Amino acid sequence: MNTDTRTPSTLVWDVPVRVFHWLLVLCFAGAWLTAESEHWRLVHVTLGYTMAGLLAFRVLWGLVGTRYARFASFVRGPRAVIGYLKSLVGRHPEHHTGHNPAGALAIVGLLVLIAVTAASGFATYNDLGGEWLEELHEGAANAMMMLVVVHVAGVVVSSFVHKENLVRAMFTGRKPVPAAEGIRRAWAPLAAALLAAVLGFWWMQYESAPPASLAQAAALSHDKSADHDDD
Repeated sequence: MNTDTRTPSTLVWDVPVRVFHWLLVLCFAGAWLTAESEHWRLVHVTLGYTMAGLLAFRVLWGLVGTRYARFASFVRGPRAVIGYLKSLVGRHPEHHTGHNPAGALAIVGLLVLIAVTAASGFATYNDLGGEWLEELHEGAANAMMMLVVVHVAGVVVSSFVHKENLVRAMFTGRKPVPAAEGIRRAWAPLAAALLAAVLGFWWMQYESAPPASLAQAAALSHDKSADHDDD
C-alpha cells in the first residue's frame, strides 16, 4: 500500500515570493548584460536600483511573511547545511518543504551580495568614491554570478534527488507535500502591488531619461575624455 501522503497541489510559496524571485532574475540578467555599455547605462542603473528595492522588500517579507518566506523557517547553521549535503548521497536524503539548508545559505549569500553590489554601484554612479568602489562593484557582481550558477546547480540536483520540479514550483507555488504543511494565503494583492511599484519605477525612469541624442552625446564625450586621460 502506498503510504506517501504527499500531494502535488499544496501551496508552499506565496505570490510575493514568486514575483520577487522572477523579478530579481530578470533584473540581474539585464544588469549583467548591460554592465559594459555606456549606451545602456540608464537601464543598468535602473535595474540596479530595482534590485535594491526588491532586497528591501524581501528582508521585510522575510520577517513578517508567510511560513516558508520567513528567514526563521529556513536559515540554519553550518551543521545543518553539512548534514543536508551528506544526506544527498545516502539512501534517505533530507526533504524540506521550504528551502533546504544549503539552498538557504545560497539565498542569504545572494541577498548580501545584492546589498554590496547595489550600494557600491550607487556610489560609483554618483562619484561618491574612488576606483576601489568600482572594483568592489564588479567583484561583488562576479561573485553573485558564481553563486547564481551554484544555486541553479543545487536546484537541479535537489529536483532530481527529491523527484520534484523546483523550477515549476517557483512558478506555481505548489509542491508535493502534505496539505497540512501548506500555507493558507497566497497574498496575491501584495504581489500585484510589488509588481506595480517596480513597473511604475521603470516608467518614471523612462520618462525622466534624456533624449537619445543627448545620451549618445554624453557617452561620446565620456569616451573622448577617457581617451584624453590615457594620452
